[in-house]
Amino acid sequence: MHQATFLPSIIQGGMGVGVSNWSLARAVSQAGQLGVVSGTALPTVLARRLQLGDPGGLMREALSAFPIPEIAHKVIERYFNPQGKHLGDSFRSNPLPNLAHRIASDLTIAANFVEVHLAKRGHDGLVGLNLLEKIQIPTLPSLFGAMLAGVDYILMGAGIPRSIPRVLDQFAKRESAQLKIDVQGALPDQPFYATLDPAEYDLPEAPLKRPAFLAVVSSDILAKTLAKRSESQINGFVVEGVEAGGHNAPPRGPLNLDTIGEPIYGPRDTANLEQIRQLGLPFWLAGSFGRPGKLAEAKELGAAGIQVGTAFAFCEESGIAPEIKARVLDKSRRGAIEVFTDPLASPTGFPFKVLQMEGSVSVPEVYAERNRVCDLGYLRTAYRREDGSLGYRCPGEPVKDYLAKGGTLEETKGRKCVCNGLLSTIGLPQIHKSKTEPALLTTGRDADRIHTFVPSGKSTYSAAELIQTLLAPYPERQKAQCS
Repeated sequence: MHQATFLPSIIQGGMGVGVSNWSLARAVSQAGQLGVVSGTALPTVLARRLQLGDPGGLMREALSAFPIPEIAHKVIERYFNPQGKHLGDSFRSNPLPNLAHRIASDLTIAANFVEVHLAKRGHDGLVGLNLLEKIQIPTLPSLFGAMLAGVDYILMGAGIPRSIPRVLDQFAKRESAQLKIDVQGALPDQPFYATLDPAEYDLPEAPLKRPAFLAVVSSDILAKTLAKRSESQINGFVVEGVEAGGHNAPPRGPLNLDTIGEPIYGPRDTANLEQIRQLGLPFWLAGSFGRPGKLAEAKELGAAGIQVGTAFAFCEESGIAPEIKARVLDKSRRGAIEVFTDPLASPTGFPFKVLQMEGSVSVPEVYAERNRVCDLGYLRTAYRREDGSLGYRCPGEPVKDYLAKGGTLEETKGRKCVCNGLLSTIGLPQIHKSKTEPALLTTGRDADRIHTFVPSGKSTYSAAELIQTLLAPYPERQKAQCS
């Protein structure tokens, strides 16, 4: 592998918007495992933290270390509110992801630097950044900002990230990089590209560290494709099963739903680990592996370890709002957890696991009462207009707007605003016309077990306590080995 030769036993999943925040990643990294920050919507997260007054001053402290001070100054000048915004006021908006918007790109670079810098602060453990291949426009500035902060690993799934290893090579050498953007209706001879050239920024000449790249895959077929056809070195895989939270790969073949409306997965949707082992690269297993004994099981199957998401999502250091954590832990204790794999919720078209929770957008009445708005735009799809220019649309935006952009009515049905919902989950909700955006919470199937991680005498659990539980030999396995 590259400079990060240590293979962790546990990778903490890069979850949601700000759930896997710098605080969680730092705690996991300090405990000797791979802490991962979620790169999704970080520009909005940074902007809103600053508008809340930046309690403790950590955002400004990190920006003071940002190696492009003119950008840091503009970010603070635009968003920092020393008094903090009033409870009923809306957050100031930031530019939507756009190929032609330099301000959006600069804010993305700064935001990813800040999150990784804070995660790595004060220790020498490893820190990764998780991105979604489906969210393409912010990818280059996200990678560049994280590399300026010395990120050790990049993890990416929700697509086929063949080009990312090459981009990491180019940024490490301070070379310009480009990324082809998926554009609906694009002509074969007129592709669209995102480009970022480090030479446009006043930076020291020294090369950057090239982080290791782990592709998040759901099948051995995709793993083999990436191993053979990626544009540079892949350093390993996270093999994610359908039990995992967030976005899931759709079933192979025609989409069939069961009696409650969930996608039906079959044997073809289970990765062949023997085929993955033969690729000769380390891999980690994910999807309901966050429980005692699963690490040993994964290693017996040839894995380097496990990736754990849901269990970390509800520990003390994660970004989920404390009151939501408390409610979900209580549901777990009472055996009242319900997780629905929604085939329609995400504008990406990928199935998306949604925790059923009162007051959230998972409740039909809450969903129906919400006014559609697309003011964040991370999950918008680029499309080619008739005049050849680039447009953006999202099936979660107001229906009339989507139809005016050439979308179909069928595509809008059941779509939820994942962007706004996930920000509300971490306590950064936007307020539209005096109405607070409802939360949208995603978890894996094993959310019903999170209460078992709470130590006796406590009501919550820390990342370090969870790691100790996951690393400990499973009592039943120990007993079997002794007999």
